[in-house]
Amino acid sequence: MNKYLKRGLFLIISGVALNILGYVIKRQEWGLYGWAMILGTILFGIGFLFAFYSVVRKVEYKGLKEERAAEAERKAQRKAERKKLKQQREFNMQ
Repeated sequence: MNKYLKRGLFLIISGVALNILGYVIKRQEWGLYGWAMILGTILFGIGFLFAFYSVVRKVEYKGLKEERAAEAERKAQRKAERKKLKQQREFNMQ
């Protein structure tokens, strides 16, 4: 669990809690419930973006890892081919 997912989950939970608090304030008719609901919605949205960003980072990291492995394999193949060509040239010179 990376820092973006942790922050995202914390913000989502905070946003939901503030929205619930806003509904409680509204039901009890205590006054300004709108601010709690607005802040809760904003926190929920930001938390969702953080959680989504953590998933995107994870997928991108896996893609980079696969790409680097493929490049290392191609590099090893080219090195083996050069070595084979060098051996063939040395054999032809003799």
